[in-house]
Amino acid sequence: MRGQTRQGLRLPGQQQGTRRRALPAAAAVAIGVMTLGALAPPSVSAAARPDAVQQSLNLLVRDDRMPAALASVQDRDGRIRTYTAGLGDLATGSKVPRDGQVRIGSNTKTFVAVVVLQLVGEGKIGLDTTVDTYLPELVRGEGIDGRRITVRELLQQTSGLPNYSDYLGDDVRYYSPRELLDTALQHPAEFDPGTSWKYSNTNYILAGLIVQKVTGRPLAEEIDRRIIKRIGLRHTYFPAPGEMTIREPHPQGYHRNPADGPLRDITEIDPSWGWAAGQMVSTNSDLNRFFGALLAGHLLPSAQLAQMRSTVPAEATFGPAARYGLGLVSRPLPCGGLSWGHGGSFPGYETRGGATDDGRATTVAVTMQLTDEAGRRNLERAVDTALCR
Repeated sequence: MRGQTRQGLRLPGQQQGTRRRALPAAAAVAIGVMTLGALAPPSVSAAARPDAVQQSLNLLVRDDRMPAALASVQDRDGRIRTYTAGLGDLATGSKVPRDGQVRIGSNTKTFVAVVVLQLVGEGKIGLDTTVDTYLPELVRGEGIDGRRITVRELLQQTSGLPNYSDYLGDDVRYYSPRELLDTALQHPAEFDPGTSWKYSNTNYILAGLIVQKVTGRPLAEEIDRRIIKRIGLRHTYFPAPGEMTIREPHPQGYHRNPADGPLRDITEIDPSWGWAAGQMVSTNSDLNRFFGALLAGHLLPSAQLAQMRSTVPAEATFGPAARYGLGLVSRPLPCGGLSWGHGGSFPGYETRGGATDDGRATTVAVTMQLTDEAGRRNLERAVDTALCR
C-alpha cells in the first residue's frame, strides 16, 4: 500500500541483491511476547530421541529463528514421515498443523512448465517456436522482441527478459498478468535471447499467457485438470482472484524487519503478484507426490521429460553445481546422485525440496521468507539430510 513503511519483503523468486518489497500494513499484525524455543515432536512417532530430520528442523527454529518448520519425507519404499518444529501460531501458541498448507512460491513454475510441455507433446506448442507466434506483437521493449524469444528460452530462463518483481511499487493489491508483464516491458532486456541465463519471473508470466491463449481456458483450470486432479493432489490449488486466505489448516506466515524487530503475521495476502511465477498453495506431501510423479513419467511423455531435464548452469541463483532445466532444478546430493525440484519463496514462507529417480522425495518448509544465504544453506542442508538418510 503506497505510502506505508517499507518492510523488505521479497517476491516469489526474487533473488539476493534485488529490490525489496513492501509489507501490506493491513495484514501485518505485530506479535507480542513469544517464545520460539518450543519444539513439537515428530507427528508420526514417539521416538525417545529425535532423528536427523527432526534435529535439522529443530535447528532451523532455534538457530535460524524460524517460527516453525515442517517436513514430509518419502523413502524408496514409499513410506512417508512428517515432522514439525516450532509453533504454528505465535499469538495463540498452537502447534504446527501436520503437513499443513503453505504458499509454495516458485514451485508454481514447475507446474506451469509441465502444462506447457504437455501441450508440446500434443503438438499445440513448439518449444523452439517464438513467443510472437502465440502472442503476436505483445512482447516489445528496449532490446526486447517476441519474434526473437522462444518458448524454450522462457521455460529455461534464457530469454533475457527483465524481472517484473524487481520493479513493483508499494501497493499490495490484485495484479493482472498483463499488468505484471507491462511492468517488465518498461525496462531494457538483460541480454540477447539464448546468450546467457538469469532468473526472471517474467518468463513464467508469458508461459502462463501462452497456455491460456492456446487452450482458451484459464491457467488455473489447466493446472487443476492436467496435474492436480490427474495425480490426486488433494491439498494443492491455484488461489482465485482476490483470495487472500489459505483454505485448509496451515501454519501462520511471518516477516521480520529489521533483523531484531518484531515478527509480523502476513499469512493473509493477495498472491496475484506471483501468478504463473509463484501463486500456488500446497503441502509438503503433495509437492513430494508431484515431483515424484513427474520423474516417474506419469505427467509427461518421455521426450518432453527429457527436454525438461536438459539443463544449463544456474549456480548464481541455486547454489554450487545447480543446473536449470525447463522449470526444473537439479542439485548434487552429498551422498551421491542428483535431486530434482525447484523451491519457492513467498512472503511468510520458504520451501525447498527434491525428488530422486529411485523414489525418494523430501520437502521442507519454514514460516518466514529467508533473506540471508546462511538460512538458505541450512534449509537446503535439512533437505539433503532427509534425502540421504
